[in-house]
Amino acid sequence: MRPATSFALALCLLVLAAGARAELTIEITQGVDNPTPIAVVPFAWQGSGSAPADIAAVVDGDLNRSGQFSPVPRADMLGLPSTKAEIYYRDWRAINTEYLLIGRVSQDAQMRIEFELFDVLRQTRVHTGVVTGPASEARMLAHQVSDAIYEKLTGIPGAFATRMLYVSVTRVPGANDYYRLTLADSDGARPIVLLESREPVLAPSWSPDGREIAYVSFESSRPAIYRQELATGRREQLTNFKGLNGSPAWSPDGNTMAMVLSKDGSPDIYLMNLATKRLTRITSHYAIDTEPTWMPDGNSLLFTSDRGGRPQIYRYDLRSGSTERVTYEGTYNARARVAQDGRNVVLVHQKDGAFHIALLDLVTNRLHPLTSTQLDESPSIAPNGSMVLYATKYAEQGILAAVSVDGGVKFRLPARQGDVREPAWSPYMHRRP
Repeated sequence: MRPATSFALALCLLVLAAGARAELTIEITQGVDNPTPIAVVPFAWQGSGSAPADIAAVVDGDLNRSGQFSPVPRADMLGLPSTKAEIYYRDWRAINTEYLLIGRVSQDAQMRIEFELFDVLRQTRVHTGVVTGPASEARMLAHQVSDAIYEKLTGIPGAFATRMLYVSVTRVPGANDYYRLTLADSDGARPIVLLESREPVLAPSWSPDGREIAYVSFESSRPAIYRQELATGRREQLTNFKGLNGSPAWSPDGNTMAMVLSKDGSPDIYLMNLATKRLTRITSHYAIDTEPTWMPDGNSLLFTSDRGGRPQIYRYDLRSGSTERVTYEGTYNARARVAQDGRNVVLVHQKDGAFHIALLDLVTNRLHPLTSTQLDESPSIAPNGSMVLYATKYAEQGILAAVSVDGGVKFRLPARQGDVREPAWSPYMHRRP
């Protein structure tokens, strides 16, 4: 081996090792004007040794990045109650706290988290809950607590106890880039690399039960669609046709996958029965039809097509076989993703030469830009429909960012190293307490 090649290989290995440890960090850039003050007191640990995780810190971080709450710094707390009897409401009124969250953590065969939420002004308990699970999932249990508190105070189910997929790219001078398909908690913590490749990885998507994923990998020198079980790592190649194999999208019942294939000519939308592997072609047009996404009822799909001259969003009705154009505002609309309510659609919208994330109301047909940065792409909407995760550029680096569907809350999730792209927000994966 030549010295230069050996050095390059060593450098690659060092970079790979560093990248595998990297987590996303959260930088909140915008919240609501008057966030609700809430104190999340450190939860009392009632087990032996040290606690597996700081449950209160995770909850505090969740509520903070929602933009709806202003957590009280621990340094400002005048007491650390863990039971109702230990609460002195005057202490919390003195630091302008509206809500107080306390809790206790114990561990026997499983970890048990008990928590209580109090209205400080009314001096009443407004919510109690218990979550249990293995200690190895302590952070996810904490996210479930956050979900419960968020729903109690906002009326909207929380989406903290979810996960996300993304693709990170590590640049290596003089060599091929490293692509990693990574699984992480919704706050970017606990990243797990599912696939490493020197070839591109694209379009990750979730099965509706959150147990499997699909993605496009170029590891065989051309794009191929794979499905993979998260629990076992077992994966299956679904397609490897000549030409384009892309944009896998699971049906709401998990039995069918929409995809884009060009094996018969122009890129068109196909459906694959995942049990039989039978393919059904549902569009047949000389234009480019791509980026399918299912409506929640499973009766129709949205997709991107340039059959009108420029990329726009169309709807295909599986019952009638009819196709109708959905977007008309602007010369470019693409990569649609639908909220669970079936009404709100997030997409990439071009305005004044820049690409933004926008929200389309399918009932009113009103399209509202949510972001103002220049190169926003790949939107993915939270299962509760409240936030949109997307890829963008910041300081010449590819990062993930998030924005609320009303545009009022924004935060960034840059990686410590490399570029990050292609986010996919999971469905709900745990029961909510």
